[in-house]
Amino acid sequence: MDNLEMESLHLHRRLKGKIEIAPRKPLQGIQDLALLYTPGVAAPCREISRDRGLVYEYTAKGNTVAIITNGTAVLGLGDIGPEAALPVMEGKALLFKTLAGIDAFPICLDCRDPAEVIRVVQAMAPSFGGINLEDIAAPDCFEIERCLRETLNIPVFHDDQHGTAVVVAAGLVNALRLTGRRIEETKVVINGAGAAGVATAHLFLKLGVQHLRVCDRLGVLYPGRPGGMNPYKEEIAALTNPTGGGGTLADTLRGADVFVGLSRGGLLTRDMVRFMAPKPIVFALANPEPEISRDQARAAGAAVIATGRSDCPNQINNVLAFPGVFRGALDARATDINGAMKIAAVRALSELVGDDLHPDYIIPEPVDPRVAPSVALAVAAAAVESGVSRADQERSE
Repeated sequence: MDNLEMESLHLHRRLKGKIEIAPRKPLQGIQDLALLYTPGVAAPCREISRDRGLVYEYTAKGNTVAIITNGTAVLGLGDIGPEAALPVMEGKALLFKTLAGIDAFPICLDCRDPAEVIRVVQAMAPSFGGINLEDIAAPDCFEIERCLRETLNIPVFHDDQHGTAVVVAAGLVNALRLTGRRIEETKVVINGAGAAGVATAHLFLKLGVQHLRVCDRLGVLYPGRPGGMNPYKEEIAALTNPTGGGGTLADTLRGADVFVGLSRGGLLTRDMVRFMAPKPIVFALANPEPEISRDQARAAGAAVIATGRSDCPNQINNVLAFPGVFRGALDARATDINGAMKIAAVRALSELVGDDLHPDYIIPEPVDPRVAPSVALAVAAAAVESGVSRADQERSE
């Protein structure tokens, strides 16, 4: 156990949790008791019972997010269970509050059956303005998110999928600009067909990538491939490789412009990078060990390199996406976080780099204070433009 881990254990034990609930108005006497609780609280209750939309006016619902996990795919730790996932969810809640002013609550469910997770979240949804799904293993995470998006009238966002995809896509936009590539002509290979890989592939297609292949441990995905497939892999295979044709990662990377690794460490070799197109872009995002080290990728000729590590430039970190995405969705009282809102977040993130763009700066730093407000404004505007903003609908009534 290194010094950082020891210090973290000591801090967590001393704090006994990283978040707390605090009243917005102190209880200072009998009049406060009468106003904030009984009998005065009956007045907003009656108003809301007549018009459920008023819950946003009289309660904290509009600024609250439930962080939901069942602990089946936690960070780089895997299936460690709901109790062991709680420190991570508390940390996520801390980031929501610090970076976007959102009150988020960690809810760790002892549910492994996707249908049970769905039922529990549906039952608690009236208390929250949004649902952030977190650290739920694929392929269950796909079904849980799909069903909740279809049945709830509040935004549902699986951060491991879409937060990752937004930040990767923003980095890609700037890496292409830096290397003089057009997105529709760029050949991209994604290695990893789990939650993050599949979502990133879908977002790349929305951004205009036309030459895309997705690989997993068995090689490139294609429709009807025997072994290692599920409905979500079949769907992305049909979109990216409809005519079929297999091959290994090494085969698929020959002549490719971009490698995006959302898999596991050590899978990408120097020779694979050397056989890519000139000035290749390498996003080796596995944590804690990237698919290839930054030094090895650079030695093999990579022009732009990103990792998931905080000790390297161009860190691809979800914290660049989810606070601003939810802030914008809540501000617009959005009923969904749709493709237009994700693309707006991508554009906002990539534009923050501006004229400072260079090989070691294609994405803002995770703690850049400009990020969450800029993403929030863009996402809220996209919610209005795409017709999912309840606030805009209410103003027009």
